[in-house]
Amino acid sequence: MIRVRKSGERGHFDHGWLDTYHTFSFARYIDRRHMGFRALRVINEDRVAPGRGFGTHPHNDMEIVTYVLSGALEHRDSLGTGSVIRPGELQRMTAGTGITHSEFNPSDAEPVHLYQIWLLPEREGLEPSYEQRAFPEEERRNRLRLVASPDGGNGSLTIGQDARLYLATLDGGRVVSHELAPGRHAWLQVLRGGVDLNGVGLEAGDGAAMGEEPGLAIRADGPSEVLLFDLA
Repeated sequence: MIRVRKSGERGHFDHGWLDTYHTFSFARYIDRRHMGFRALRVINEDRVAPGRGFGTHPHNDMEIVTYVLSGALEHRDSLGTGSVIRPGELQRMTAGTGITHSEFNPSDAEPVHLYQIWLLPEREGLEPSYEQRAFPEEERRNRLRLVASPDGGNGSLTIGQDARLYLATLDGGRVVSHELAPGRHAWLQVLRGGVDLNGVGLEAGDGAAMGEEPGLAIRADGPSEVLLFDLA
């Protein structure tokens, strides 16, 4: 079974400096039909204006993954981390018992386009930590590259939840496949372009929840990029 969450149906706010879409309920956007999926709690697509950003704010008991599509995002946190996330890089932050951080577009000319994902942790009270890694395009071109997993396998980020995240950059007409083990579920988020998922058409910004679909076939209509979540 595939349930589609269309891009245009997401919560949307344009704050001037921030243009943001919420796949699930977030902040002032509340939709009881869309409170998350399995361990997935937040999928936000953000565009932040040059020289603007999110001031220092707290988090706890959440696994936060950030992926930059274009531009750059500067990060600082209470662990002493200071970094810049660029396209092709993913950041994982375990908020655990508590962490504060800020996110800022350091450019004076170019907006930053990013996705930020929150997953509920396997348990509360994890030790806060930070991790950032680049995944070159050649590693994910026309294949599903594991980018986050509970054990950090294959050079992926280590996430405190039974979830595996895969990133793929696809040429038009190419197909990638993924098998779901019995009892597993999946969410596909189309970051760019458009794809056919088991006969269902999806465009940029669309998401799809899957259960009882042992085999997934993702065919790109043209140059596309997708993020796949394999969830308990």
